[in-house]
Amino acid sequence: MKTQMMLTIDDAKRIAAACLAEANQRNWNVVIAIVDDGAHLMYLERMDSTQKASSLVAVEKAKTALLFKRPTKAMEDAVLSGRPVVMTLPGATPIEGGLPLVRNGQFLGAIGISGVQSFEDGIIAAAGVACFETLA
Repeated sequence: MKTQMMLTIDDAKRIAAACLAEANQRNWNVVIAIVDDGAHLMYLERMDSTQKASSLVAVEKAKTALLFKRPTKAMEDAVLSGRPVVMTLPGATPIEGGLPLVRNGQFLGAIGISGVQSFEDGIIAAAGVACFETLA
């Protein structure tokens, strides 16, 4: 048997708060999605005036980062470098803004951000990862 760490709802809220602070500092309206280690939505926050479709996109970016065990930017880069087949992978959303949450080699969840340009979504997601790395 193995012992596995897991995200709590308090962890998800702290991570989302770090993302929200970064978005507010830059005056960017986004959706923040946090998924658990099974790619199930734990927490979602849509800032005022963010386009409605970003709620779906943020969740899909988070799921992609977790299930494929990599930042969604890596998948976007593969598509842009001539591997369009990546777009046909089941459950793949190859657009920057999704980052996995990894501790001691265990994938505990992921963050998905949507609402501004994809590279800006990535900046906000990185703030959430930085917060995650400080959690005990």
